[in-house]
Amino acid sequence: MLYSKIEGEGKPFLIIHGFLGMSDNWKTLGQQFAGEGFQVHMIDMRNHGRSFQSDEFNYELMVQDVFAYCQEHALESVNILGHSMGGKIAMLFATRYPEMVEKLIVADIGPKYYAPHHQTILAGLNAVDFSVKPSRADVEATLGQYITDFGTRQFLLKNLYWKEPGQLAFRFNLAVFNEKVGEIGVALPSELVFEKPTLFIRGGSSNYILDEDVESIAVHFPSMKLETIPNAGHWLHAENPALFYQMVISFLK
Repeated sequence: MLYSKIEGEGKPFLIIHGFLGMSDNWKTLGQQFAGEGFQVHMIDMRNHGRSFQSDEFNYELMVQDVFAYCQEHALESVNILGHSMGGKIAMLFATRYPEMVEKLIVADIGPKYYAPHHQTILAGLNAVDFSVKPSRADVEATLGQYITDFGTRQFLLKNLYWKEPGQLAFRFNLAVFNEKVGEIGVALPSELVFEKPTLFIRGGSSNYILDEDVESIAVHFPSMKLETIPNAGHWLHAENPALFYQMVISFLK
């Protein structure tokens, strides 16, 4: 069963993190959404956060994980939000189980194929040698040789935890990601359609959703609308949480 943090009471609202993320990334926004009368489920996907680890890793399996989670928690009708990889999961879940989804929100990802582009991040993560019992500062210094962006490094460092006294480790399953990273970019199957209200939110400085993608997105999601957060990159919900929150709540209400 997937690990989750649940906040509030009301209409079930699932939030699914991106690749190398976890439910903790959504803690502040999740609490805000809960304050608006939603029961917010911030979920750790397989091989991420505190959820189980598995050698199998693809979108169809992760959608089945979310379906099993909904059954376990008796969630028959939900709103669902996903960022990046989580957006791909949310899109596939909504098209596979449209009767379970009232509204869909996708943050800075489209249904198209994305070529692998996490090589530098994975190289940095693989360069960390936990056998020498590095400190948190040591891990950050190693990552800094590969990843120049401070925000990205801090995002990755949230995955550090004390496996035992004096021994740090990453929560995610790096070995499986090394092998299966190509699965992250897989396109939504061409025949799948979700006809209910769908909101895509992109970062104005991000290249994940281009103007020319809108037509093909609308083939899958005919009731879609697109909003843009100016001067925000791929981590739009962290870079401008106030505007992101306002866009989501306006759509859900």
